[in-house]
Amino acid sequence: MAAVALRSCRRGLSHILSNGGLAALSSQRLEGVRRHKSTVQYASRPDLPKLAYRRVKGKSPGVVFLPGYGSNMNGQKAEALEEFCRSLGHAYLRFDYTGHGASDGVLSEGTIGTWKKDVLFVLDELVEGPQIMVGSSIGGWFMLLAAIARPEKTAALVGISTAADHIVTLFNSLPLETRKEFEEKGEWTLPTKHSEEGHYKFSMDFLKEAENHCVLQSPIPITCPVRLIHGLKDEDVPWHISMQGYYTLYTVLECCESCHGEQRAQLRTEPRGAGEDRAKVRPRPGAAVGRLDSCTVWRKPGEATDGQGELPEMADGWNNPL
Repeated sequence: MAAVALRSCRRGLSHILSNGGLAALSSQRLEGVRRHKSTVQYASRPDLPKLAYRRVKGKSPGVVFLPGYGSNMNGQKAEALEEFCRSLGHAYLRFDYTGHGASDGVLSEGTIGTWKKDVLFVLDELVEGPQIMVGSSIGGWFMLLAAIARPEKTAALVGISTAADHIVTLFNSLPLETRKEFEEKGEWTLPTKHSEEGHYKFSMDFLKEAENHCVLQSPIPITCPVRLIHGLKDEDVPWHISMQGYYTLYTVLECCESCHGEQRAQLRTEPRGAGEDRAKVRPRPGAAVGRLDSCTVWRKPGEATDGQGELPEMADGWNNPL
């Protein structure tokens, strides 16, 4: 699935960065060959921990990669995107949040607000002009927060398994008695295969602070182009979160199925016209995601997707994705 996500992300960036004349890169180059790795630099901030980052100079718009929780800028996606941007001549920056990777700070002391400030600092101080933010998992949450706070610095967004509000939503979905037990303990232990300890620990203060940054309960004031890529078999972050982001962003949808039979949903947004009715843009639930015969289906506002004036029927369970 990682390779599928990388190829999808590459196509999303290709669409945004070029006018269609981009020469395709091989999967081997994208996923394995990285000959000119950037060097680590450190950004000092008054009264805040130093941030470690790697930067490649190039043309605008630049690309900024936002990794997931507990991850860092040396992951496969982060390095593959650097090679891709370098091949196109575009600027690129990847960095570690406070308490992550080579940056200063303690992970357990960080909050959603802390890491949001990290992203805003990068946009304000380390890059020039509007950027295409690529957010992976919780990094997708941060890219939405940053786009809301810095619209003038946001050229476009690409989300990979976007985990907007996910920590808060997941905790609130637990049975009431279970939540009370964790609240009495003062922390929530969440099993995961991505930690050496086999779990993540979140304090109740962390969760309460995170609630202040939730974005999916009301329309998100973002009008730049957006692509949300999500594996339909994702075991960590449900693809329904990207669907919810799709609705709050008023997106136009692209559905794809990879050559290897792996299903994925790609959601693409374009700015709505002035005064355009939300109800006319937003398709009925589940109508635009599913297993389609064609590789790619584009729908513009008001267009049907089967050429017959009707939306295609989906498999059972697709009609109420949220």
